[in-house]
Amino acid sequence: MKVMIVEDSAPVRRMITSFLGDVVDECVECEDGSEALKTYSEHHPDLVLMDIGMKEVDGLVATKLIKNMFPAARIFIVSQWDTPALRRAALESGAEGYVNKKNLLLLRDIVRSPEIQQ
Repeated sequence: MKVMIVEDSAPVRRMITSFLGDVVDECVECEDGSEALKTYSEHHPDLVLMDIGMKEVDGLVATKLIKNMFPAARIFIVSQWDTPALRRAALESGAEGYVNKKNLLLLRDIVRSPEIQQ
């Protein structure tokens, strides 16, 4: 399984990559939503883990762009912020789910889920 991590913090990208290292085959990284569509187009990952708050293009906009071009893309928002409004906005942008960075154990469950493994 190939996972794409879109996160503006290099230490957080490394942490997520390390955290998932034994359950994924490859992690592709980019540091802003402005790179996400191009990176997705080049690598066609099985799953995208998308931060919300990034400098140039936020994760909600990047999710919409990817889903418009690749409707079958599987994207989960991974954010330190967690409000009902953000969760709703994530789903409206096309994300399949929302994970708070305080509970990254959920990422391992998502990666291992039968729906993602297909």
